[in-house]
Amino acid sequence: QVQLVESGGGLVQAGGSLRLSCAAIGRTFSRYAMGWFRQAPGKEREFVAAVSWSGGRTLYADSLKGRFTISRDTAKNTVFLQMNSLKPEDTAVYSCAADRSAMVRDTVAAYDYWGQGAQVTVSS
Repeated sequence: QVQLVESGGGLVQAGGSLRLSCAAIGRTFSRYAMGWFRQAPGKEREFVAAVSWSGGRTLYADSLKGRFTISRDTAKNTVFLQMNSLKPEDTAVYSCAADRSAMVRDTVAAYDYWGQGAQVTVSS
């Protein structure tokens, strides 16, 4: 069974940092593009960042460029999201996803596998 398991969420003060991890269990995602999305209460799920299977190409939501960094360790079947200078409006459930097409894309419909999500809460 394919699973994506997020970890690293939690409560942080505004201006702080968190690093999310997403481990793929059950199969290798080494040839898949990987992405991070987030969903705040009462809002639709929105794109955060994506990375190609090689790690050589990345894509970010314009509003998050410069604060968030996506990376992956293919050997460990893990993708990361480093979040710096966090703001209260970054509070959301963050989910990782895998895209079989290997294309770096920013739409929810493009992704085939999803994790359960990790809560990130930023206090003011």
